Amino acid sequence: MRLDELLEELQARINAARGTRDRVHSLLEAVVSVGRELDLAQVLRRIVEAAALLVDARYGALGVIGPDGRSLSRFLTTGLDQAGIARIGQLPAGHGLLGEIIRNPEPLRLRELGEHPASYGFPAHHPPMRTFLGVPILVRDEIFGNLYLTDKRGGLDFDAEDVSVISTLSVAAGVAIDNARLYESSQRQQRWLQASAEITSSLLSGSPRLRVLELIARRAKEITGTRLADVSVPMPGTDELVVELALGGEEEARRGLVIPVEGTLSGAAYRAGKPVTTMTVADDRRFPAGPRQFAGGLGPAVAVPLGTGSEDTRGVLLLARPEGEPVFTVGELDPLLGFAGQAALAMELAERRDDAEQITLLEDRDRIARDLHDLAIQRLFATGMTLQSAARLVDHPGAAERVQRAVGDLDETIRIIRSTIFGLRARDDDTGPSLRAQVARAVGEAGTALGFPPRLSMEGLLDTDVPGPIADHVMAVLTEALSNAARHAHATRLEVGLRATADEVVLTVVDDGCGIPAQGRRSGLRNLQERAGAAGGAFEAGQVPDGGSRLVWRAPLTRDGH
Repeated sequence: MRLDELLEELQARINAARGTRDRVHSLLEAVVSVGRELDLAQVLRRIVEAAALLVDARYGALGVIGPDGRSLSRFLTTGLDQAGIARIGQLPAGHGLLGEIIRNPEPLRLRELGEHPASYGFPAHHPPMRTFLGVPILVRDEIFGNLYLTDKRGGLDFDAEDVSVISTLSVAAGVAIDNARLYESSQRQQRWLQASAEITSSLLSGSPRLRVLELIARRAKEITGTRLADVSVPMPGTDELVVELALGGEEEARRGLVIPVEGTLSGAAYRAGKPVTTMTVADDRRFPAGPRQFAGGLGPAVAVPLGTGSEDTRGVLLLARPEGEPVFTVGELDPLLGFAGQAALAMELAERRDDAEQITLLEDRDRIARDLHDLAIQRLFATGMTLQSAARLVDHPGAAERVQRAVGDLDETIRIIRSTIFGLRARDDDTGPSLRAQVARAVGEAGTALGFPPRLSMEGLLDTDVPGPIADHVMAVLTEALSNAARHAHATRLEVGLRATADEVVLTVVDDGCGIPAQGRRSGLRNLQERAGAAGGAFEAGQVPDGGSRLVWRAPLTRDGH
């Protein structure tokens, strides 16, 4: 009998040794498997799957601690299918029992999960769980996240050996995570450098400002793995921003969206002159300043100012990742700031090019005006004198009348050319911007708020025949009409026409938007009506048959030398 007992004990020890050997072998395989990956998402997935397999747990999870150090910014699970995860709904954020290991980063083993004081219970549709094992993961002596394992198969409890195995795996996991992050950082840095070279080349080649901004936003969106990228710029004379460029998601709906500086994510970055982040866009009241549907399915976001400081901020780049993706880290913000600086440089270069083009235009105007005065007018005057002399030699009354009429036409042509010369030589620094220049500038700037460039046509002697008070009325009416279209029309096309005849000046604004609502506010239209009355003119507002609105504002012109 004694021999049998000894044989049984020997067999038990052999089995235990074999089990220990197999477990050590499994642990080594898990360590190798985890360390083999360089993609961070795959590393995290391998860690949680290996941990559940090593201790024979039915369910496993890995929670990544967010920048605040108190909640989970990312949560990966194993043992649950996608349908089960969808039924549970929102993933844990690190409260209750899961937050206990965040607050006290030590291994925690429980026979009954629900008996712990920090346990809050389970949400609806959550599978029942009894046993629990939690172990922190350290990366370079900092808590990266926690491993959570529940329901050891066979109804058994997690034992001290399970704790030892998972603790050993967590050490290897920390090394693997660190390697993956370093590799990811080096790859990202290489992509930033390539993108920077591409953008520098685009800047030096003289690409248009909006094209360079789109390139910057697109590369930032690709490298950071975001769902959307918006570039917002300040609206002159207001405390608001407008989305000039939108990529990803509902681009057309977001483009032209007006964003208040006060109380918004982009506004906070614009005012502070430094990046502003949020963990979840959908839960942040600062995003967006417009319809809430744009926040659906979005998670972490960052707003980066375009400039080198709060005093010269030219706009804001907003990037938002899908829900469940990791938050933006400090290591990601540094290259983004460099990118933002390039965007500000693109804007400044575009302004300098516009200034240079304006100078060239003014020089061309001077040359044209000089040629018209020195050549065209003199030749027309000489032709008129010749015709007047010839008229005395014509005996036929009808022919003489025609010659005199031609002389009168030449005089009128000379008067028109002289008015044109006066308009060409009018300088902003001497007489202020001409009406043509003001209208062109207002319509050009409206393209930012509208999200598309409006069409503009001008006819007649606007700079010479339209008096200053009437020109002021025209500009006020145009600004009001463009602002209303940007805010309320939701149009995709807008046409502005300005015409000066011998008797009146007529401003027409037509869009293909939603039209003028029957019960909408009429304060803006009332202002336009009052201005028409003050100028002695008329104002009409109506619908376009194919959809949209048509505004016509007119005022009489006097012929008293103005």
